Amino acid sequence: MVRDLVESAIDMVRHERETEVDDLANDRVDERLLDLLLPPPTEAQVAQVGDAERVFVASSQGGVTQEADAARDRHKRTREKLKQLMVDGQLEQREVEIEVTQQSPQVFDLMSQQGAGEGMGNLGEMLSELMPKKKKKRTLTVADARRILLDEEFEKLINFDDVVTDALERVEKLGIIFLDEIDKIAGARGETGGPDVSREGVQRDLLPIVEGSNVQTKYGMVKTDHVLFVAAGAFHVSKPSDLIPELQGRFPIRVELKPLTEADFVRIMTEPENALTKQYAALIAAEGVELHMTADAIAEVARTAAQVNSRMENIGARRLHTVMTTLLEDVMYELPDRGTAPVHIDAKVVRDRLKAIAEDEDLRKYIL
Repeated sequence: MVRDLVESAIDMVRHERETEVDDLANDRVDERLLDLLLPPPTEAQVAQVGDAERVFVASSQGGVTQEADAARDRHKRTREKLKQLMVDGQLEQREVEIEVTQQSPQVFDLMSQQGAGEGMGNLGEMLSELMPKKKKKRTLTVADARRILLDEEFEKLINFDDVVTDALERVEKLGIIFLDEIDKIAGARGETGGPDVSREGVQRDLLPIVEGSNVQTKYGMVKTDHVLFVAAGAFHVSKPSDLIPELQGRFPIRVELKPLTEADFVRIMTEPENALTKQYAALIAAEGVELHMTADAIAEVARTAAQVNSRMENIGARRLHTVMTTLLEDVMYELPDRGTAPVHIDAKVVRDRLKAIAEDEDLRKYIL
């Protein structure tokens, strides 16, 4: 958990630093791309131009120099025209040849995969860094080459050591780790005739991390003394008091959540960017059909979900997914053959399609 937090912090700090130097990096990439599209003339080429056209210049000491300056001016004007075309996006499909660094050997990547032994990931990265970097030439479009060159410019402009230092400091002072479903390791005492060793073992493994310890990461040591740990769980079967006393003492503030209401369900279905209604509308739109759900239809779905939650196991907002799936099951099945007529759903349609299921106790257990 702490190592993942460090990785997230490094990504966050790196993104901030990249934003700060984004304009400079893009300017450098544009110049490199222009050099690839129109290489600058070499001194030998300039001299050849001067020799070839010397007959048109008055015989003097500065004849070659004038022709060299003229060649440079022509190159500069051509480069400016190319730069304007690049700004207008007309060169994105033009091909250029660049050098790219080859990936590390596969054996080192395997050492870094999940499930490898402790420290094997660090060893794999160390060995890959010691190996000589091989480069090969590739022909890419300007659009693809820009992404590779932009990463190279970011590496030059950003001091990674500073990024790591800032990230570790943020983890130790501002880090938050959320422990979800902690009820799964809280065993009810006394019911099985003894303690659940496996669950208590997990709790005792968590204890030193929560109360404060030093965790070794590949970027350095991290102290968890000031990291905020937040634990959550649905304590239907067990209770918070079923946790070992030492772990209970590390979570001194306890907050109980109230069940979701119909108004909460309506907000969940309308306000989020990826609300369930918007997801189904996008899914149906893939078949060229528009989905229209009225406000009273959404309210009726919310009422049905709240009602089923009160009669059966309260699974919270997950109930909205089961209700919406049941509501639109026939519509989704008929989509390929029904044409492109819009699908209109109001409160009456919701009641007609869900009434029989919501009232049938046996059927509701299997469908809703």
